Amino acid sequence: MRRMTDGTHLTHIPAPEGVAPAGGYSHVVTATGRLVAISGQIALDADGRLVGEGDIRAQTRQVFENLRRCLAAAGGTFGDVVKLTYFVTDVAHLPVVREVRDEFVDAGRLPASSAVQVAALFRPDLLIEVEALAVVGG
Repeated sequence: MRRMTDGTHLTHIPAPEGVAPAGGYSHVVTATGRLVAISGQIALDADGRLVGEGDIRAQTRQVFENLRRCLAAAGGTFGDVVKLTYFVTDVAHLPVVREVRDEFVDAGRLPASSAVQVAALFRPDLLIEVEALAVVGG
């Protein structure tokens, strides 16, 4: 079992013994510090306007910008995220979602993740929603 620590309050275990290696996420992340739960973020700007109608890349980028702002409000960064949960209206969007995620998240410290295809989000023009768990400090 390979553990990846970098002297911070997080330890990433990409593939515990007996578990198939993951592509694009860690199976386990352990942490010490203050738990921060961030509600599902959608592609609305600060004025409540949709960003990127019909454009998964633009919507995902806005979602991650919103997550970044929420993390900062709690005193954290993407380096503190231990779990991301993606809700997408089409799993075919996941390669683009991962590309955008990689602009925000260090590829060497990928959080645990789940992706779920949903029939719809609360508005028909939304393609993605992402919630996060982070552990800040420690």
